[in-house]
Amino acid sequence: MMEPLNFLRFQNVIDGKLVDSEKIRHGINPATLEALPPVPLSTPKDVDAAVAAAKQAAQGWADTPLEDRQQAVSRFADTLLEHIDGFARMLVLEQGKPLAFAKAEVESTVNILKGIAKLPFLEEVVEDTPDRRVITRYVPIGVSVGIVPWNFPLSLASFKLAPALVAGNPIILKPSPFTPYCGLKLAELGRNFFPAGVFQVLSGDDNLGPWLTAHPGVDKVSFTGSTKTGIKVMQSCANTLKRVTLELGGNDPAIICANIDVPTVAAKVTSLALYNSGQVCIAIKRVYVHSDIYQKFLAEVTRHVNSLKMGNGLDDGVSIGPVQNALQFDRVKELMSSLETENVKVLSGSVDAGSNEKGYFIEPVVIENPPDDSKIVTEEPFGMSYTEQTRLRS
Repeated sequence: MMEPLNFLRFQNVIDGKLVDSEKIRHGINPATLEALPPVPLSTPKDVDAAVAAAKQAAQGWADTPLEDRQQAVSRFADTLLEHIDGFARMLVLEQGKPLAFAKAEVESTVNILKGIAKLPFLEEVVEDTPDRRVITRYVPIGVSVGIVPWNFPLSLASFKLAPALVAGNPIILKPSPFTPYCGLKLAELGRNFFPAGVFQVLSGDDNLGPWLTAHPGVDKVSFTGSTKTGIKVMQSCANTLKRVTLELGGNDPAIICANIDVPTVAAKVTSLALYNSGQVCIAIKRVYVHSDIYQKFLAEVTRHVNSLKMGNGLDDGVSIGPVQNALQFDRVKELMSSLETENVKVLSGSVDAGSNEKGYFIEPVVIENPPDDSKIVTEEPFGMSYTEQTRLRS
């Protein structure tokens, strides 16, 4: 019988066991700045133990029939959905997003797991001649590591978990130090569906990632995070020729043509720019609007931004939560300060340091026609800013 998940106690999962560490650390609720429950502070000894357990489990999991691996991932997803309320509330507490969006992330995670579990792994005959026969087969790589960021702790974990597990690879999940809680519970839940050593999780500080990427027993690393850190991951993995997948940042524009329904598109673009408090690698950061509709579009954007309610994600009606952590809070404030020094026109919102609420709150800011070389245009904000620029008809 499956034990109920306790969202008050958090432990590593190593070799199928719940494991404490010698030292602990605490996450911070970004809406209140209150300490969350203690989590393990993993050591190199914990890393060695997890890698050894994964290696021990690798051949048995690789030899498990594909259909059985797919069914295990699918059943795991179904059970995760049964725990949606606990995971969603924990996600609000550690990440800050509103509860409705947290529930949507849990549902998205379930859909990702189940969708990847249904993918075919068919052999492909590339060439078949009297001289040679060339076939593409999908075979397990070995011990994998998934390094997950803090903006979508569950859904981005699932993009690493499901492919590894379905393809026959054991995986060690490393959640962000800012958002370790849901990742720890994912692996705890996974003990009911996967053999010991197949799905493990380690919580730690900034030392844990380099220990994992440099470990000679790891065969594959999948990393999602900043470009700056991605470079370090690539450099570390190169020393042992690990296979690497990097999903990094971006500075994404939206181009608005003249023949659109302005209120509808303005609302959609604004929502996609400010979703998850702007902390999305593919969020809209810059908007280029045709001159014929520029003023009307700008007015609709401003109206929509001003209608959004900011606050604690557990409160009713909130659509924008806090920025997730102090480092990101300070970075967005620095970008806001650059608007004044670069004489950038702020159309809506305040460039001051957040709201009067206790927490990492920053009021959404709409910026009009910033210079192309301004910091707010050239750098990825990953926060609560939104730039509008007009372009003349060609």
